[in-house]
Amino acid sequence: MTDSTTDSLSVALFSEMFMADQLARTALSKALPKGMELSHFSVLNHLARAGEAKSPAQLAKSFHVTRGAMTNTLNKLEWAGHIHVHPDWDDARRKQVTISPAGRKARDAALTAITPIIGDVVRSIGHDKVRAVLPVLREMRTKFDELD
Repeated sequence: MTDSTTDSLSVALFSEMFMADQLARTALSKALPKGMELSHFSVLNHLARAGEAKSPAQLAKSFHVTRGAMTNTLNKLEWAGHIHVHPDWDDARRKQVTISPAGRKARDAALTAITPIIGDVVRSIGHDKVRAVLPVLREMRTKFDELD
């Protein structure tokens, strides 16, 4: 392929990805329980799936955001009672974050609200097409993660 063909394909691919991302974020944000932001759900979901405490720095790195941005999100989640922030017993200078029972309930409520939307999209596109594109998207994510 020529460079111009690759450039054109790249622009078309990323234009579609960015627009799909924006539309998905908008639709999911509207469906989330009152007061919950997509960033809150993402952190709660990550903590629930991890099953172990994470430091704010680890969370910031996982989400590719600044520590300040993560601190802001964690402060809001702590205020809502969705997480517990406690000292790291191995290193008292650091903190650890765990999901609270209320946070699990909030995460479950959010999943209940957004799953039908995502499911409808997958059904309308077709399971086989979605299954076929997942390896490509994973490989793209890995390539970008390597750039970081």
